[in-house]
Amino acid sequence: MLQPLAHYGCHFLLPLAIAFIWYKPIWVKAYFIMLLGILIDLDHLLATPIFDPNRCSINFHPLHSYYAIGIYIILLFPKKTRLIGLGLVVHIIADITDCSFM
Repeated sequence: MLQPLAHYGCHFLLPLAIAFIWYKPIWVKAYFIMLLGILIDLDHLLATPIFDPNRCSINFHPLHSYYAIGIYIILLFPKKTRLIGLGLVVHIIADITDCSFM
């Protein structure tokens, strides 16, 4: 019961908190840019079944691979890509809540 709350809370509330605390003058824009990180879930369409509540996305789907995560972390450093990187890293953090290795 708490796991979906943690997962979706991370997807939607964590970017909101980040935007509101660190990007206050442009928090709405920052929030929506970070929410675009949800688009990496399109790689779930490549899996069979598309949704499996017991599957850990990390290193299963291409856009959730360790290589992709490394790129998302690199995106955090340049100021121009920081919000995109934050959205992607927050998405990965949210997806980690589904994994039993944590």
